[in-house]
Amino acid sequence: MTVVSHSPLTIGGIWMELRSPSRLADRMREYNVSQRELAKVAGWKSHSYLSRLLSGSETTLNTDPALKIAFYLGVPVSDLFITQSDSPPAERPTPRRRRPNRGR
Repeated sequence: MTVVSHSPLTIGGIWMELRSPSRLADRMREYNVSQRELAKVAGWKSHSYLSRLLSGSETTLNTDPALKIAFYLGVPVSDLFITQSDSPPAERPTPRRRRPNRGR
């Protein structure tokens, strides 16, 4: 087996931003899911962070809990969350300048 090695790609932090607290609350009501139940699904020991998300006092969370919440509620992740990143796009090589044609 041949392993191809690539230069490491540096990426910054990645997190999820809740689109709308009311949208999450609506999905929870639709599926009759409590805050405690959904917090447990997300992997949190307490439902307090979920409560802050629902009140709008917090708007971001790590990717794993966001994915677990969306999967549990049976909705696409993009229905509830926006993926955010603090890294700029990967640098691209600078294009080489063409020399002007001097009539050769």
